[in-house]
Amino acid sequence: MTDDWCGWREAAETALYGDGGFYRRPEGPAGHFRTSVHASPLFASAVARLLAGTAHELGTDSVDLVDVGAGRGELLTGVLTALRAGAAGPGLVVRAHAVEIAPRPAGLDPAIGWSAELPQGTRGLLFANEWLDNVPTDIAEADADGVARYVLVRADGAERLGDPVTGADAKWLDRWWPLTGPGARAEIGRPRDEAWTRAVASMAEGVAVAVDYAHARGARPPFGTLTGFRAGREVRPVPDGSCDLTSHVALDACAEAAGNGAEAELLDQRTALKELGISGERPPLARASTDPAGYVRALAAAGEAAELTARGGLGDFGWLRHRTAPGLRPV
Repeated sequence: MTDDWCGWREAAETALYGDGGFYRRPEGPAGHFRTSVHASPLFASAVARLLAGTAHELGTDSVDLVDVGAGRGELLTGVLTALRAGAAGPGLVVRAHAVEIAPRPAGLDPAIGWSAELPQGTRGLLFANEWLDNVPTDIAEADADGVARYVLVRADGAERLGDPVTGADAKWLDRWWPLTGPGARAEIGRPRDEAWTRAVASMAEGVAVAVDYAHARGARPPFGTLTGFRAGREVRPVPDGSCDLTSHVALDACAEAAGNGAEAELLDQRTALKELGISGERPPLARASTDPAGYVRALAAAGEAAELTARGGLGDFGWLRHRTAPGLRPV
């Protein structure tokens, strides 16, 4: 343990991505928490259909698929598997690329590219599932006089208030998350706005999608959302590399920041997946007598779809869809 104090953004950056950081551990994110990607292959099938729809909009049968914050390549592996099984029809050529700071996993499909940096000039679909919530932010708290101050933290998780928030961070708070009174806290989402803007700007043409825990202006939680996860359990957030450090994303701020004339749309996962053919509806009971095996398979798929679209769960995740070229032809 060290007695050094620093802002949460610096502390989390080191704890998550520094030498020996949480996201460099061999087990990967899947060893600690379950995302939509891990919940069901239906999620990857939906992304495959979204990719095919994007290719149609672009008028091409050859597209890029970039997964930002790719973990150990699970989503890309699932999408390629779904495409090979005919999930999006024949003939689509996909250049798949994972963006992840961890080393390339052994045995990953050689068709998947791997780098720590965003590829530039891509044309197709950029997908970021639960990436922005792990872009570290500073935290502000209003002191007894209502002044927004940076929250400082030690490696053991102890906190104290630091200097007043000023400059671009103060402007961001005023615009997106005004503190309502003494003790109120907020995650200053400006680094996430910038990260998403860079991701969208990396594309020459296509659709960029961010999927994450989210909240909107006017309904922000009064004390912030910072938390930790370890081995499937929520734990106290401590920036020592032993746990994930995550907080909900102000996707509305990201949408505005990355605008630049591009078309942005905010919706929940339940709606987005329904558009892509994932509804959670149970198969007709009559099918159990005419096609028992098919009924059992359909029932299992319906259960997985229900988890992906559940209210109060994964279905409430926010989807931010950015079309990076307004002239795209409609499907």
